[in-house]
Amino acid sequence: MAGMRPTDPAVLEIDLAAIAANWRALAARHPGGAVAGVVKADAYGLGAAQVAPALHAAGCRHFFTAHLAEALAIRPLLPGAMLGVLNGLLPGDEALCAEHGITPALGSLDEIARWTATAQAAGRRLPALLHVDTGMNRLGLDAAAIAALAADPRPLAGLELHYVMTHLVAAEIADDLHNAAQRARFAAACARLPAAPRSLANSSGIFLGPDFASDLARPGAALYGINPTPGMPNPMRPAVRLRARVLQTRMLAPGESVGYNATWGATRASRIAVVGVGYADGWLRSQSGRGHAVFDGAPAPLVGRVSMDLVTYDVTDLPRLGVGDWLDLIDHADRTPDAVAEAARTNGYEVLTSLGRRYRRVYRA
Repeated sequence: MAGMRPTDPAVLEIDLAAIAANWRALAARHPGGAVAGVVKADAYGLGAAQVAPALHAAGCRHFFTAHLAEALAIRPLLPGAMLGVLNGLLPGDEALCAEHGITPALGSLDEIARWTATAQAAGRRLPALLHVDTGMNRLGLDAAAIAALAADPRPLAGLELHYVMTHLVAAEIADDLHNAAQRARFAAACARLPAAPRSLANSSGIFLGPDFASDLARPGAALYGINPTPGMPNPMRPAVRLRARVLQTRMLAPGESVGYNATWGATRASRIAVVGVGYADGWLRSQSGRGHAVFDGAPAPLVGRVSMDLVTYDVTDLPRLGVGDWLDLIDHADRTPDAVAEAARTNGYEVLTSLGRRYRRVYRA
């Protein structure tokens, strides 16, 4: 009938209040400087159009995306906020950046030259970040480029430098030697460049202590409940819950298998619950035969292969579970994104950013 919608096989619940609370908690841990909201990759898969305004309402005034298209999509939602593009300035994007007040992170002399030329053509100074490479060896000004700017800073004359930034390699490992080395390299580079505020810490970097404080921290994953201090209790509030309904249950005799390639076989009379989620939904195939879902506080082991649209759980010990009941695939207790990541042999970042578009998304304010 007109107006009816199909039943949802899975629902992804996103707690915007928790995300805002996480930003406030991170800001409290970084009192000497501002704290941004990194909303790249569609706010780590959770919806930048919803997350960014929630952070803005909480008081966040600095935002980062990876690509210009991501920044343009949310620019109207963030009045008065700095909106930076971490991946820099591609040739041909200069006019769009200038028109919409986007701040590119410039990581090469070529990017600086093109952005300065755009400023000269516009007859005004344009905002910029300088991205300094201190050991990641991906994007950022290398030693030769820093030396060139130190010798002749005139290429920066048309720019309004909001921050000089770098990116930590291993901040989640508190005693990793890269941390102190990068901090020293960053200080040395900043001393050679025109004076500007500095941006150093990512999510985990905020927890490295006052030596890693700067004028602007740039947390991302911690906002969304990922633990920035692996191996220690998670200081962040959980922000995501994923629930899926049971499509069918079926009995297997001892020796029968389930799923592609018969990777799991029943060693007893077993009841299997089939759920309408698969790797097409970002429920990673690498979880096959690992991890579990939760029903009424009790675990249901994931058995067999995760396929494109279906995954199977052993619910033999859950006699109350039936067709139409909900299994928690991600919850706020033991099936956090980090726990799911451990089963999938990855990290919580990939778990969140993989979550697909077939889930009905429910935002909790």
